[in-house]
Amino acid sequence: MSEATLSFSDPDQIPILLGTHDCHIRLIQDALGVDVVHRGDELRIIGDDAQIQKSLRIFSELRAIVESTKQLKSEQVQTALSNGNSSGKQSKQAPVATPSSIDLFEKTKKVHPRTPGQSDYIKNIAEHDLVFCTGPAGCGKTFLAVAMAINALRTEQVRKIVLVRPAVEAGEKLGFLPGDMLAKVNPFLRPLLDALGSLLDYDQVTRYMENDIVEVVPLAFMRGRTLDNTFIIMDEAQNSTVTQMKMFLTRMGMGSKIVVTGDISQIDLPPDVSCGMTDAINRLRNIKGVGVTQLKNEDIVRHRLVGEIVKAYQNEDTLVH
Repeated sequence: MSEATLSFSDPDQIPILLGTHDCHIRLIQDALGVDVVHRGDELRIIGDDAQIQKSLRIFSELRAIVESTKQLKSEQVQTALSNGNSSGKQSKQAPVATPSSIDLFEKTKKVHPRTPGQSDYIKNIAEHDLVFCTGPAGCGKTFLAVAMAINALRTEQVRKIVLVRPAVEAGEKLGFLPGDMLAKVNPFLRPLLDALGSLLDYDQVTRYMENDIVEVVPLAFMRGRTLDNTFIIMDEAQNSTVTQMKMFLTRMGMGSKIVVTGDISQIDLPPDVSCGMTDAINRLRNIKGVGVTQLKNEDIVRHRLVGEIVKAYQNEDTLVH
């Protein structure tokens, strides 16, 4: 590892460059993979040689903006990171996403929807505060929602991401799993962590979770909370009851966005228990600010056989009795 120092003749410029709650520095650290330490009237940058050289160029450009305007906006930091070149002028605010891409501001990494249905889905998320998405396995329901959450976090539209899942067994019983309750529910939360880990590297995920910027929790742990300025994703929502869904949706605070995903063909609730997801869609779909997306078999983007498997199980005539 190497280290470089960036000095400032005017120490008042440093808080502007750091951003509120160090938000600008976090963007730079996450995008470039460096560590930035503030000491007195200088910043120490720690990383490999290539990372440091790029960081120094970006910091120099951002410092020039601060010197000329006495301010620095997050979109200017994002522009410098995305393009590797800042004009020093105030740029237009970056959109949440477009139907053609989701910018993660992660070494210019972007997520691109692969079907028209997926494009409509991310457009729905961008335009609504509450979105329900149903669809078969492998159509990108959770993956795209997590990508949109990361984009909203890094464009400072939200301050926190909360990923939620009901702990409902699909055949096996919780009591037969080893460990305490947290250990028992961990397998149910693992798919959400996998989605997060496929978009960000391990160190970034760890940093976010240690700083409580990203939280992964069972649905039951949401009771009594109010979440402001938070992007909340509920996965496998077809396994929530009507009461649980009402409890979850009413956790929404000011400046928050909720995406609810599920596959209503794979409900693991007891036969006499109503599905909270279908109930909520029927109740809320005509309310302004609520969006509903239904992804289909043609939106499946996993292995080719996944689509064929889904079709086979949907066709009752193919079952052997």
